[in-house]
Amino acid sequence: MQRLQAYKYELRPNGQQERQMRRFAGACRFVFNKALALQKERYEAGEKKLGYAGLCKMLTEWRNSTETAWLADAPVHPLQQTLKDLERAYSNFFAKRADFPRFKKKDLSDSFRYPDPKQLKLDQGNSRLFLPKLGWLRYRNSRDVLGEVKNITVSQSCGKWFVSIQTEREVEQPIPEGGAVGIDMGIARFATLSDGTFYEPLNSFKKHEAALRKAQQAMSRKVRFSNNWKKARARVQKIHSRIGNARRDYLHKTSTTISKNHAMVCIEDLQVRNMSKSAAGTIEAPGRNVRAKSGLNKSILEQGWFEFRRQLDYKLEWKGGWLVAVPPQNTSRTCPCCGHVSADNRKTQARFECVECGFGENADMVGAINVLRAGHVRLACEVSDVVMSPAAGTHRSDLSVAQCQA
Repeated sequence: MQRLQAYKYELRPNGQQERQMRRFAGACRFVFNKALALQKERYEAGEKKLGYAGLCKMLTEWRNSTETAWLADAPVHPLQQTLKDLERAYSNFFAKRADFPRFKKKDLSDSFRYPDPKQLKLDQGNSRLFLPKLGWLRYRNSRDVLGEVKNITVSQSCGKWFVSIQTEREVEQPIPEGGAVGIDMGIARFATLSDGTFYEPLNSFKKHEAALRKAQQAMSRKVRFSNNWKKARARVQKIHSRIGNARRDYLHKTSTTISKNHAMVCIEDLQVRNMSKSAAGTIEAPGRNVRAKSGLNKSILEQGWFEFRRQLDYKLEWKGGWLVAVPPQNTSRTCPCCGHVSADNRKTQARFECVECGFGENADMVGAINVLRAGHVRLACEVSDVVMSPAAGTHRSDLSVAQCQA
């Protein structure tokens, strides 16, 4: 089977290369904003939206124009990839997967991508890589790059430059190890497994909240866009980067441990956007318990539930396992012994006591058990549909079901 994998490293450019990367990122941002403005103008004039080929023709005109001749100094492929990103953003909007494309701002997600592997060179022995119009760049080689290089993305975050190398390679079909497990996501406990294991929440934002507040207050007292304001903003960005890195590291370690030891993982299909909606209401109909709901929303968003699910999905796929998402309704209100469903079963946030049979257990543990049972039912239905379909080929769940039954 083919595996696409990206390896990210910190770059170590010299002064000239760093200035060039800033120019290239600025050129890509300019092309994106100019193309987006052109699409809006055509829409307001009642004209048809330009496709990728039409935008590439406009890009050629911009590069040859005297007003924007500086665009020719940047490599053309990253500029074309920016137009592809805009086309993808429009497709996601029309498919209702994302909001309408917005204009890009300076120093916010600056990046550019090289799509042609023939123009790229990777020298892992000397910890360097070659990029068009940048030359050889040093990078912090923390691990080997496996597979054939497909594309390279250069990005800037918190004053540092990073390179992401996407590769493709053939691997053997993996056989999953371990059995099935259900996971109940929460706040007091980040993740509770049906086998009794649970993971405490990291709460990286809460640990740095006081320092972040102090840095933001200091930044608010500076004159906007002054040198002191830029220094204060850099301190705020550094704290945000530390929070995100700690959360991402914790999610990777937790998801890796679970995916290594289990062939099938059942998880709740949580709608985080709906769960974290504001309770403020309107002037005519103001909400209740707004302050408490605001604190709950902050705690929910701090956990990174969707990112955890995303990591579990691809890591289980790499190991031949299976991720099953089940509806979260009544998972913590259903008794795993007698099946009685009632809100009275959960008298407190942490304790479950069935009013019908008297079964008592931790509420998160009960939720994980019910998630596992619902996952078995759903997976059995999917496998039966695959078997009944004469045109169906092999399915990744076949290995997982056989492993779980074993």
